Amino acid sequence: MLNELVEYTKKHLADAEPGFTTRTVRWSVEIAADGRFLNLVPLGDGKRGEQLTRCPDMHRMNAGGKAHFLIESAQSAALLFKKGEDEKRMQSTAQRHAYFVAMLADAATTVMDLMPLVGFLRDDTRMDALRAALEGHKAKPTDWLTWRIAGQELRQLTEVQQWWQAWRTADQAPSASRGSEQDELSADTMVCFLTGVAGRPLATHPKITGLSGVGGLSMGDVLVGFDKSAFTSYGLDKSANAAMTEEAAQQYSAALNDLIANHSYRLANTLVAYWYRDRILPDDDLMALLMGIEDEEQAEAQASSAARKLLDALRSGKRGDLGNNRFFALTLSGAAGRVMIRDWITGNFDDLAAAVTAWFDDLAIVAPTGNSLAHDPKLLGVCAALVRELKDLPPPIATTLWRLALKQLPIPQALMVQALARFRVGLIKDEPVRSARMGLIKAYFVRKGDTYMTAYLNPDHPEPAYHCGRLLAVLANLQRAALGDVGAGVVQRYYAAASQTPGLILGRLIANARNHLGKLESGLAWWYEERVSDVMSRLGDGAPRILDLEGQGLFALGYYQQLAALRASRKGKPEGTKTKPVESADTNHTENTTFVQGELL
Repeated sequence: MLNELVEYTKKHLADAEPGFTTRTVRWSVEIAADGRFLNLVPLGDGKRGEQLTRCPDMHRMNAGGKAHFLIESAQSAALLFKKGEDEKRMQSTAQRHAYFVAMLADAATTVMDLMPLVGFLRDDTRMDALRAALEGHKAKPTDWLTWRIAGQELRQLTEVQQWWQAWRTADQAPSASRGSEQDELSADTMVCFLTGVAGRPLATHPKITGLSGVGGLSMGDVLVGFDKSAFTSYGLDKSANAAMTEEAAQQYSAALNDLIANHSYRLANTLVAYWYRDRILPDDDLMALLMGIEDEEQAEAQASSAARKLLDALRSGKRGDLGNNRFFALTLSGAAGRVMIRDWITGNFDDLAAAVTAWFDDLAIVAPTGNSLAHDPKLLGVCAALVRELKDLPPPIATTLWRLALKQLPIPQALMVQALARFRVGLIKDEPVRSARMGLIKAYFVRKGDTYMTAYLNPDHPEPAYHCGRLLAVLANLQRAALGDVGAGVVQRYYAAASQTPGLILGRLIANARNHLGKLESGLAWWYEERVSDVMSRLGDGAPRILDLEGQGLFALGYYQQLAALRASRKGKPEGTKTKPVESADTNHTENTTFVQGELL
């Protein structure tokens, strides 16, 4: 994994170099050549800011009282605080600000272009104007600032970068006064864990940012770190336990930071970062299809169709440019200042195309309206189908679903049962049915080898449990047609029991159906008799007395698909007509049976 991250940096991040990093900078402070404050310019899209490369990155920041050179936060550079800020924090920030100004003054003795900035920072009136502008734009203390003098970006000046490189090299050199324990680079030479080349190991590795929304710290987290003695061995100190040179550590951290910022998706309480060995066009990004299409026009075309089209082009040789490509995917989260690698998946691009196509095919399910397939669900939508609120989803479940999709693995029964439980709760509470939830239950059976399980209603399915669910859907519709909205109807009162012990419940509901039929017009009553009789004819010797978990899953699918078929068949047909409507797009069953009253025991 680390090797692939290094290769990513070498191939795509030419500016990556120890001592520099890419930061998302929110504001550009415009200063005149004589040091006057001119303007505060927002960067980026107005929300996240703009990613600026080759921003100086200070080492040993944990030592306290230090600041980054030139590019800093509004709090450290301009002393912008939130209301009610802690006095102790304000004092420590004042130390960082003093360090920030002193370092710029030191640089200005060599790089004269920095002199107006130093004068600006030492002028209280001008700094008050800057803080007023920041507050007027509702800037946050954590927003990063860059500086332009007379239209010139200071960060990009060659003299500025050269000064920083020289200063940093001198500051990191081992010295007797600091002691080797505090040095960023050890005086001893070791074989680099990542490159295999001998070099001085880095004691503290660069921070990985962007994981604050999934358990990480806003200041960043470490991927390689040994801050407790229990983590160390052989008498080695800090990151010497996994010795890497500064260049190697910079390369893997630069790759991770770039992927998190530009090529990642939030998946419940985790973050999925992915890339391809060779860059591809946005239309060929299968990972983006899997995570969910945002564009409405593309969504109408269905992600499954796009994935299948790409797969066909690969297999026919039309897209030879993608045939030898590879994909890489990391699932990340943060915990106590550390980067948690929850999963690492890599493979061929054509295998990915097959996996994504299979995922959408297996989850394909009729829409609740019954007249078309539901839109292909985002992976996040599938995650949300398992819990009441997405924040309740444990990170391992999101990681598991991601792996199931990329590797075409069977759906664990535990996930099917979890989706089934949420479906049952939703019915009792009369909540809208999530098609992604039903699609996941269907995918469980498809990946177990159930060739009868289709996206639409299948009257020829061999399992009685499936037809028991169908029967409950017909009886629920019959009650509504006869009585209207009665609050807690057949489904709310009997679904849980019927799905577990259909032999004990459905017979009683059948016996009561005649009362409902008597309240309908003759044509509509005949239509419902046909529906009930047709389903009952599929039960053979009768409804099972008890259903196991898989039987309950089939019951739910039968109920859902039959309900969708009833909704589709009734559209455009006035109640009371005697013509028999088509039940679904997948069946032309026309068997005419007689409604049989009595217990189904």
